[in-house]
Amino acid sequence: MDPITRTLIHFCHGLNAKDLDNQAVERTKYMLLDYLGVAIAGSLAESSKPIQKMIAHTATQGSCTVIGTATQTSPEYAALANGAAAHSVELDDTHQAGSIHPGVVIFSTAVALSEIHPEIDFGQFVSAVVAGYEVATRLGVAVQPKYHYELGFHPTATCGVFGAAVTAAKLLHLNEEQMLSAVGIAGSMAAGSLEFLADGTWTKRLHPGLAAQNGILAANLAAEGFRGPTTILEGRDGFLSGYSRQPKPEAILQDLGKTFEIMRTSIKPHACCRYIQAPIDGLIDLAITNDIQPEQVERVEVAVLEAGWSLVCEPRKRKYEPTNAVDAQFSVPFGAAVALTFRKAGLDQFSDENIKSPQIKILMDKVVLQKDTRIEKNFPVEWPSFVKVYLTNGQFFDKYVRFPKGDPENPLTWDELSAKFQSLATRVLPKERCDQIVRSVKDMKSSTVLRNIWKLTSRSAAVATQVN
Repeated sequence: MDPITRTLIHFCHGLNAKDLDNQAVERTKYMLLDYLGVAIAGSLAESSKPIQKMIAHTATQGSCTVIGTATQTSPEYAALANGAAAHSVELDDTHQAGSIHPGVVIFSTAVALSEIHPEIDFGQFVSAVVAGYEVATRLGVAVQPKYHYELGFHPTATCGVFGAAVTAAKLLHLNEEQMLSAVGIAGSMAAGSLEFLADGTWTKRLHPGLAAQNGILAANLAAEGFRGPTTILEGRDGFLSGYSRQPKPEAILQDLGKTFEIMRTSIKPHACCRYIQAPIDGLIDLAITNDIQPEQVERVEVAVLEAGWSLVCEPRKRKYEPTNAVDAQFSVPFGAAVALTFRKAGLDQFSDENIKSPQIKILMDKVVLQKDTRIEKNFPVEWPSFVKVYLTNGQFFDKYVRFPKGDPENPLTWDELSAKFQSLATRVLPKERCDQIVRSVKDMKSSTVLRNIWKLTSRSAAVATQVN
């Protein structure tokens, strides 16, 4: 068998802009705009404030933007803050097969480093991002999400740090042996516990920020000569054997270079766990098509993928009685109730007011969670759901959602993505500034001064106006 770690790193090190077709380049812009929107909105999250205060109190000097604020700091701290903020609103991208949110890790790494190293151009930025997505997502597939979750790990954190190390290594122009060491070092930084599910606390939101910060640290250490194991993925005590009961090592190199995983990554339209997106799509469609009113509902049946069951269906009491936003974002009954009530499930629906609402609670109690082998057939490539709504008058309506909105097979258009960005970013920045960010990202090219775009995401009044 080929040495997995070395083969993967050889490919990533050699990847450059000329290897990417226009689709991959445009997809990177698309994902970048989505990332910036969730990071800007996430800067307002309650969980983001302690991180921002910590950075202010440490007085870490630097010129990297903490998105959505007027703060500038080092790339490591910017990556930490931006990654945590971007993950806090549960609207960040998802790679289905790996059950991982790659963008919040990879873009947090790339944005921070490209801001402090102005010589990094658009082509280098895109190739570093695409390479990071390749590594993080392929590892997510290889550990098999179901078995990774069973051990209590969050793949965005554990697999993400390897992708961040590769992205950082490319942007810092490490040679191939140094990049290999950076990934080996990252193996000792692969952490991320699911215990936040026990009480709805904030550590999940911290995971992508830590992965991005540690990826930069790993690359910087390798650049100075620190050595890491060259078999960190496939070794006897390596990542695959330690983080999954049934790893699939062959998935890491399968079709490498034939297609890019960023093209297989989805966008979230709803502000909750990706495992709840298909049920919400189905229930919104039924509510609108059949003019279903909450008081008419007798019973709601929702089929949930087995891999996500422990995340969004258990423990039962917490899913039916959420006490905070994190609980609600990981509760199928809550997502179903707001979908039928409001016919949308954005940030404003996952609110404290709705969590405390007696009407929402009544509807939640009518939700029946089910396992259904029919939706498991093509998992993890497809994340479908069946939903069925019974009315008090004896009528019932059902819906099968094969590809949730935002999947590559059912994508948001650029205009729809721009609308999502505006709905998030205008919570923090003026509409004119948000329009400028959208134009700047869409028009990115070889002459673009990247850091001028990142400065537009700052709350500071003194921002660049000329991007290209």
